Amino acid sequence: MKILSYLSSTLLIGVLVLVTSCNPSQQNGGALSNNIAERVYVAPGEHDEFYAFISGGFSGQLSVYGLPSGRLFKVIPVFSQDPEKAYGYNEETKPMLNTSFGPVPWDDAHHPDLSQTNGEIDGRWCFINGNNTPRIARVNLSTFETDEIIELPNSAGNHSSSFVTENTEYVVAGTRFSIPVPQEDVSISEYKGKFKGAISFIKVDETTGRMDLDFQVMMPGFNYDLAHPGRGKSHGWMFFTTYNTEEANTLLEVNASQNDKDFIAAINWKKAQELIEQGAFETMPTSYAHNVYDEETQMATTTMKKEVRVIDPTQHPGLVYLLPTPKSPHGCDVDPTGEYIIGSGKLSASLTAHSFTKMLDAIENEKFDGDAYGIPILNYDDIVGGVVQQAGLGPLHTEFDGKGNGYTTFFISSEVVKWKLGTWEVLDRQPTYYSVGHLMIPGGNSRKPFGKYAVAMNKITKDRYLPTGPELTQSAQLYDITGDKMELLLDFPTIGEPHYAAGCPADLIKPRQKKIYKLEENHHPHAVKNEKDTRVERDGKEVHIYMTTIRSHFAPDNIEGVKVGDKVYFHVTNLEQDYDVPHGISMIGANTSELLIMPGQTETFIWEPKQIGVWPFYCTDFCSALHQEMQGYVRVSAKDADVPLSWSLDGE
Repeated sequence: MKILSYLSSTLLIGVLVLVTSCNPSQQNGGALSNNIAERVYVAPGEHDEFYAFISGGFSGQLSVYGLPSGRLFKVIPVFSQDPEKAYGYNEETKPMLNTSFGPVPWDDAHHPDLSQTNGEIDGRWCFINGNNTPRIARVNLSTFETDEIIELPNSAGNHSSSFVTENTEYVVAGTRFSIPVPQEDVSISEYKGKFKGAISFIKVDETTGRMDLDFQVMMPGFNYDLAHPGRGKSHGWMFFTTYNTEEANTLLEVNASQNDKDFIAAINWKKAQELIEQGAFETMPTSYAHNVYDEETQMATTTMKKEVRVIDPTQHPGLVYLLPTPKSPHGCDVDPTGEYIIGSGKLSASLTAHSFTKMLDAIENEKFDGDAYGIPILNYDDIVGGVVQQAGLGPLHTEFDGKGNGYTTFFISSEVVKWKLGTWEVLDRQPTYYSVGHLMIPGGNSRKPFGKYAVAMNKITKDRYLPTGPELTQSAQLYDITGDKMELLLDFPTIGEPHYAAGCPADLIKPRQKKIYKLEENHHPHAVKNEKDTRVERDGKEVHIYMTTIRSHFAPDNIEGVKVGDKVYFHVTNLEQDYDVPHGISMIGANTSELLIMPGQTETFIWEPKQIGVWPFYCTDFCSALHQEMQGYVRVSAKDADVPLSWSLDGE
């Protein structure tokens, strides 16, 4: 009997193994059984297929991840100081954080967008907004560094930005908070009618990427949330979601949700261009900073601008129209054909698609339902192209896969919903963990989406990762969207509070990469391109050290004659001309970050010695087997000492 029982048990185990082997979804290890781990695994030495540029929110940074691996490759400081790279600390980049309010070392970075040509991502630049102190930045994707930041006057809460027209003619930016324009001492209770919302159009040079604030359209005092440019047939238009059309000024969670519908503002920027060319604008005095990093001199400069061109849409019929959309909309998204404008009313369970063709017909036939401050309001029923009924709770943002499908995030019901353009039927829904905000499909806001993956950016992660006190990392989740049904592949933690992301194939960016700064092209005013020209010079109480660094020493590495009370400038040039060999330098007592200097680059920091002694400096970036030996000393004497200025390397 024992033998029979043993044989029965063995047979049963064998049957169970066979059944579970044939049906992997029944196993606890279903993810591995379905090869999910293999589908996100990138082997050592291999590259990810996509770059994902994810905003850091309150970190003021832009983070770069690989897809499908979810690996963090780089954190790009934009509206933030960064001790790792000395951005905002070294003398070369401090001007990048200048504003009309003075230096602002931190901001709230929300919405990256990538440059495009013919509506397709071209891999040249990434633009991102600073929300608190209104600014737009341009990141050079050949160096992955911030090249330019322009402040936006007449704006407050630069939220509906940065969004790029389909040939990168403009980057647009709308104000979240309407304010008096120009600013004045006025009672807040007089908000209605006296406050305005400025929509900024920043022109982009097609060759250099250099930005210029071309003009502003002065809109009614609503809140402007998100935006999207027209594509294809709707190219030449820009669409902005608005809320608080009640123009409330207190307890907005109640008082800005009274109207049944808010608006999508449709601005004909091609017509605005014509008005500018005709001189049909006002020039308004103002003050704003334009900060530019020059790659040749490797230094940033600030120019304070003093005026801006302003267009009043109430004086120019045909420039702006208002499209009623379900109340409190957030996302404003245009499908790849440019026909449908999706408004995501946060308090609606449905998703409304406005038809651009019907919009033009309503304009031509004056199918208006009143106006707001002289701006025509189109009739809602005349412009609706379709409605996705009962799609979910709390719609926020829609992206597209290029196969006729839209994907919308629902914050309240914590899910991504896939639906069909044209038929408006729900095709699939997948949960997110938890409270998803925005979604990113590489190229999903362009005419050519790369519909392979979707990344959901979630606001709440309790129980998803190891706990780290009250503050937990936020989460991104990767979905495979190549099949009829979405499939969750991966969770990965993210930097800061991601609000939005942009992505594209790595092959668009990799060929453009700058690997070194050529020494012969280094026109930094304090560059030293060989060791024989290194020196130390005194100018009153300023001491300038012209130093080089190469594996594995500094030149000079012994300096004497510095005195208490001096202001010492270290101008350090990295002589390496080999890819991926930066050098660092840190000086004891320097009240700043250490430098991290790329091959062929020059950077500067200031040291103000406060006591006598012999003080070391050293390389902070492991560069060779003799990295530990890469060091030097500065002798500091009393302020009235007569020690002569001298320097040496190997006693010479």
